[in-house]
Amino acid sequence: MALKTVLKTAVATAFCAITALPGQAFDAVDFRVTGAPAALERTLRESSALLGAVREETTEPQDLFSAALAEYGRLVGALYSEGYYSPVVNVLIDGREAAGIPPVDAPTKIGAIQVLVQPGPAFQFGQARVAPLTPDTTLPPGFAVGEPARSGLVQDAVAAGIKGWRDAGHAKAATADESIVADHATNRLAANITLNPGPRLRFGDLRIEGAERMRESRIRAIAGLPVGRVFDPDDLERSAERLRRTGVFKSISLTEDETITDPDLLGITATLVEEKRRRYSFGAELASLDGVTLSGEWIHRNLFGGAERLTVDGEVTNIGAQQSGVDYVLGVTLDRPATFRADTTLSFNIDAESLDEEDYTTTLGRIGATLSRDFTDTLTGRIGLEYTNGSFTDETGTFNFQQVSLPIGLTLDRRDDPLNAAKGYYIDAELMPFQGLGDSASGTRVKLDARAYRGFGTTRKVVIAGRVQAGAIFGADIATTPRDYLFYSGGGGTVRGQPYQSLGVAVVEEGGELVETGGTAFVGGSVELRAMVTDTIGVVGFVDVGQVSALDFNGSDGFHAGAGIGVRYATGFGPIRLDVATPVAGDTGDGVQIYVGIGQSF
Repeated sequence: MALKTVLKTAVATAFCAITALPGQAFDAVDFRVTGAPAALERTLRESSALLGAVREETTEPQDLFSAALAEYGRLVGALYSEGYYSPVVNVLIDGREAAGIPPVDAPTKIGAIQVLVQPGPAFQFGQARVAPLTPDTTLPPGFAVGEPARSGLVQDAVAAGIKGWRDAGHAKAATADESIVADHATNRLAANITLNPGPRLRFGDLRIEGAERMRESRIRAIAGLPVGRVFDPDDLERSAERLRRTGVFKSISLTEDETITDPDLLGITATLVEEKRRRYSFGAELASLDGVTLSGEWIHRNLFGGAERLTVDGEVTNIGAQQSGVDYVLGVTLDRPATFRADTTLSFNIDAESLDEEDYTTTLGRIGATLSRDFTDTLTGRIGLEYTNGSFTDETGTFNFQQVSLPIGLTLDRRDDPLNAAKGYYIDAELMPFQGLGDSASGTRVKLDARAYRGFGTTRKVVIAGRVQAGAIFGADIATTPRDYLFYSGGGGTVRGQPYQSLGVAVVEEGGELVETGGTAFVGGSVELRAMVTDTIGVVGFVDVGQVSALDFNGSDGFHAGAGIGVRYATGFGPIRLDVATPVAGDTGDGVQIYVGIGQSF
């Protein structure tokens, strides 16, 4: 009896296992499109919920049934977007129309699913009208009689019409009447949309919600909302962006009132969520010849309750470098936004540096103030006043210097992503007259850093990036100009593959002594070809060149170049960079250099 019981149990278990398998055995969807262009069939396949479930290896009957019910709307929406308004869509689960299966009778087993699509004829616009419009409104080019009647064009045309009125101050512009009729006899779509511009409005009061440590008066000053001026959505966005730039807030939302305040005012509510007041950050870079660079930063985002930002940052470079000593830099900066006007920031800085370079050592202190203004979202200008006091020592002796400088700069940043740009460009230019005190030199220093990016393909997985750096000093004696004003080339910031600051000039001093020093002119260039191999891994090939010279002095020009390859690993905070480079021209270095850091090289 025991043996028979065991056999019965084994047979029953095997039978249950065999019969249970088909309920989970689902391999593919039979997806058929009749009489459609290849491009339309691709669009339908990309829109299919069921094919998406198959790609995700979904096999549960309940999940497949839900995807089948969603299939109708997904495919009809995709067909409407391409101008097909008389489609027939069937979704068959084991021969039954999915839409006809009651949810309470959902299948527990699914063996086969068929999707059959008959798009029908393509429709054209028989009427394409959105009115009234402002004189400056431009409707989408495809929204015209005789053009393919894609549903998205109707939505875009309505959005363009409303945007035109909002740009003219009519904040409550909306659709008043909508008539969209598909004539199946003629395959024509008549789209007739009437807009209601509403009254022209002015900005009302700015109400503030969520402020905890920030003073409301400072929030209004920073936002710079032009209360009383005619409504402009660009002004509203600029106010939000000014608040974002402070770094004080985790979340910022500026919403328009639902109702109008007599006579023609539209109130705005700022809903804010404040960030933590303090932030710490650390960084590290490694170069095989130049050693390790360590950096740290401490920020207080809201020192006095008015978005004043206190930053203490330090950097130690050339740790373990083979051709120079360790450099130390420490700085303290206090920024106050909305000084004098909403787009202007006043900054005060105190810096101390101790540099041990191959050709010289220097210690210096600097104190200054800078006024910067955001002219547009991409253009920033700055002007400052700085006093510098220090000394440097080289093989000719020790020189003390004092200088007052007036740095004036412009930055134009039109990159799509500052950390990993695939298109756009960046230009930073600075003019800095400096007046020497005592025996220090006087003159003018100019610098330029220009970068451009061009991506290829719809996803821009291949990018060509180029950079040009240039600088010059005019009117100053090279021997009495502070060494940190002079130009050198070599290292990760200029020419990879060449040692850090390995290229300067050789100046003949009085008595015929040859002294190595920085130059009064520099030009450098870099070209990179970046390609993403996967979603996270990229490869880079690059060439860097640099030239340093001594303008109007008894010195020699120098030129060198480096080239190499690199790997990038994409993260949420920018790519991790590994570059391997070697000299290809010049006599300032040999061997392979390795660079590791965060972010693209430029």
